[in-house]
Amino acid sequence: MYAGLIYIPLIIAGLGAIVWGLPAAHRLRSPLDAAAALAVLAGVVATVMGLLLTIIPDFFR
Repeated sequence: MYAGLIYIPLIIAGLGAIVWGLPAAHRLRSPLDAAAALAVLAGVVATVMGLLLTIIPDFFR
């Protein structure tokens, strides 16, 4: 089995955070909209790292 496939859940979780956070950042009130925006940022980072580690599993070594 290909070693990079274990990072697929990281991509899915990152995309889920982006899909939830973008509309929530505009819909929620003041203290919670910042948390939703941070969730979007964390989702982008998780998705990019997941894609990078799926394509090149030994990238950070």
